Amino acid sequence: MAEHPIEGLMKTTMNSLKEMVDVNTIIGDPVQSPDGLVIIPVSKISFGFASGGSEFNKIKNTKEGEIDEEKLPFGGGSGAGVSVQPVGFIVAGNNQIKLLTVDEGNTALSSLFDFMTKLADSIQQSMSKEKKYSDSTVNLDNVHNPT
Repeated sequence: MAEHPIEGLMKTTMNSLKEMVDVNTIIGDPVQSPDGLVIIPVSKISFGFASGGSEFNKIKNTKEGEIDEEKLPFGGGSGAGVSVQPVGFIVAGNNQIKLLTVDEGNTALSSLFDFMTKLADSIQQSMSKEKKYSDSTVNLDNVHNPT
């Protein structure tokens, strides 16, 4: 069965969208500042897609009373729109990672990064406490009991 013309329109539009949107659009290329900080831009992408078409047959009545169908050309179109909005910047360096948001309304991502930072600090503190405790334990086999 032959491919319908609307399928060709949709494939062309979807391939064009694939070319426009990739992971480097969302998480940008890192930039290193002179003081050693690494800055990574983070963006939000929204897109919409629409496609449609029509196909008609022209019906004629012949003089003999028969119906004659004539196929008219396919008419259709498709379109897409893309919006790229900066969300913030991930700043890494000096033994810490921070998210600097562009919009104060975008607190969910900021809260997630704050939580991850606190979690990493907590794990690091508990590991250092555990190491200090294991270094300071005394072997009780070598201690004399004065009784």
